[in-house]
Formats: sequence, structure tokens, C-alpha cells
Amino acid sequence: MEEKKQYGSWAMIAVAMLLFGTAIATIQFKVPVVMGDIMNKMQMDANSASWLMSIFTFVGIVLALPTGALAKKFGPKKMMLAAAVIIAAGSVLGAFTGNGLILIISRAVEGVAFIFVTICGPLAVQKYVAPDKIGSATGIWALWVCLGSVVGGVLTPTLYTLTGFVGVWVIYASAAVVFAVIVAIIVKNPSKAIEDATGSATEEKVNYGDLFKPNILLFLLAFLVFNLTLLAVLSFGPTFMQQQGVDPTLSGFVSTLPMLLAVISSPLFGALSDKLGRCKPLYLIAMLVMGPCTLILLTQTGPLMWIGAIVMGLVGLGGPVMCLTSYIHVLGRPQLMSIGMGVLMLIQSLGQFLGTWLVPMLLGPDMSAWMFTGIVMCVIGLAGTGALALCKFK
Repeated sequence: MEEKKQYGSWAMIAVAMLLFGTAIATIQFKVPVVMGDIMNKMQMDANSASWLMSIFTFVGIVLALPTGALAKKFGPKKMMLAAAVIIAAGSVLGAFTGNGLILIISRAVEGVAFIFVTICGPLAVQKYVAPDKIGSATGIWALWVCLGSVVGGVLTPTLYTLTGFVGVWVIYASAAVVFAVIVAIIVKNPSKAIEDATGSATEEKVNYGDLFKPNILLFLLAFLVFNLTLLAVLSFGPTFMQQQGVDPTLSGFVSTLPMLLAVISSPLFGALSDKLGRCKPLYLIAMLVMGPCTLILLTQTGPLMWIGAIVMGLVGLGGPVMCLTSYIHVLGRPQLMSIGMGVLMLIQSLGQFLGTWLVPMLLGPDMSAWMFTGIVMCVIGLAGTGALALCKFK
């Protein structure tokens, strides 16, 4: 028996979720720009202070799969609202401690909220947005980490000067709670029948073994490669540029320019996928440029450097929204989406880890084999594109 589902405004849902996600991501990126002062305040050395950021990746690797299972049980909206409570608790714990270890623990608590939102955001789009607008909504939602990194990097120094350490922690946590309330009001089930599509009302047993199919594994491999190449640029692009005499500030801007340009490419790719009714051609185009652009950004300065950054941002960074939009079709069964998102985020974390682990090995002890490293990264990127080409989806 079919029932006409009345969906809420896809744009309002997407914007509400984007505001909440950006608040969560801002909390992740509030640390780097005030790291020196935190180290002095908490009497932390460089090794222990580095955990204030890396603990997020660690939490993601550990909790990605359990979070997917929890999302299936409780639903994405409840999990996102729980994330607001968790991140508020973690921020309050961190704000009023004077101990470096407790601050790291508080960051781990914040990281739990971050992985909840990472996994449940796409699930919420699939559940609460009309099917013909999922690409457009995902294109807006996918900007949350990019915007959070910009807001955290730009606003935190000024806010820190005006309000101090405690002020930054409390204000950002308060913003996350306020935006969570907006999500609670705006993001609603279109009808009770929608539960059947997400596996809440109609229970069907699914397990991780259902994901071990060649088509799904090819798709996951492509996403791993995407994250590997992106993190290689974000982590080591500035080092190469500075070795070639590029100003440190400029090198940081160039390496993060692709993330800024995602503000254009992500909504554009999402809207195009809705118009075309297809994701694969757009995803293939995005993947195709990642390897060559990584090669350019690890080996070139001057005009080529700018071309590589712009193409990666305007074309390559359309990849994540295409991945999130098409994933449910690759899985084949909507009931697999919750645990599937857990696996997808685990793959993302692994790809990011490999991007930061493999490059130093390729560069050698003197950090000089840039051309060799760039070529290897390019080959890996093209191999990921090949895996995606072999994957069957629309």
C-alpha cells in the first residue's frame, strides 16, 4: 500500500543541519590557531598537545562501526541531538580544567559527538528529504566540515582574545546547542511510513557481511583513495611549497583553497545530480582530477600550483557529495544504510590516516623525493578512479 509522503522544505532542513554541523566542526578546529597558548596554560609539550587534534581521528576509527549500529537503532535525528548534549558536556569539562590530560579526554568526548554527526548527517538527509532533492540537500550538508574549519580558524583568535579560553569553549558549545534546537524543530519525519525506508519500523536483520560484495568494496576503495590524496595535499602541500620558498601564509592558503572552493562545487554537483538523475559521471570526473592535482600540488609552484588547487576545489571536491548521494544505491538495500555509513566513515578515517602515514615514507628521511611521491599519489588516484569506473551504480 503506497502513501503519499509530505516532506518538509529540503532547503530549510539542509540549512538547519548545515548550521548545526558547522558548529560541531568549529569545535573540532578551535584548537590549532590557539595551540601555543593552550600548551603554556596547560603545561603541555608538543607530543601531548598534538593529541588535542589527533584524538578526533582516533575516536572516528574506534567508534565508526558502533555509531552506525546505534543510528539504525535510534534513528539519525535522535543521534544528532544526542551529539549536542555530548559535545556540550565535553566542552564544559574542557573549559574548566587546568590539566592537559583532562583536556585531551574532553576532546575525545567532543570527538564522539563529531563522529555521531559525521555518520548521522547523511542518514538524516536520506530519511527526511524528498528523494528528488537528496542531491541538492547533500550538497549543502557536505559543506559542514569546510565551513567549520574556516570559522574555527578565522573566528577563534579574536574570540580567544576577547573572552579567553573558557569563553571560546563555552560560546562554541552554546552555539551547537542552539542549532541543535533548530534541528529538533525543523527536521521532522514526512510520515510514519518513512520508517519502512530507514529500517526503524520494519526490522530486517542486516550484518556487516552484507557489505562484503565486490561492487561495494570497489566503491569504498575509491572513497579511501579520495581521502588519501586529499590529506596528502592538506598535510604536506605547505611543506613542499615552503621548501621552494613560498611564504608560509601563502602556502597554507593554497593548500586549503580546495576546501574553500568546495562551497561552490559541493552544492553545484549536488544540484546537477538531481537534474541528471545520475551520480556516477559526476563522481568519476571528480575522482579523475584528484591524482593529477595531488601530483601538481606536491611538485609545482607558480601558475601550475594555482591551477591544481582551483581544479581540485571546483571539480575534485564535488566527489564527497556524489559519494554520499549515490551510496544508498550502491548498497542496494536501504536497510543497510545505517551500518553502511559506519563503514564508510571508517574508510574515510583510514584514508586520511594513510594519507598522513604514506607520504613521509615516500619522501624519505630528508623529505626531498617530492616528484616520486607526487607520481605515486597520482597513480593511486587514477587507480581509485578505475575502481569507481568498475563499480556499478547510476
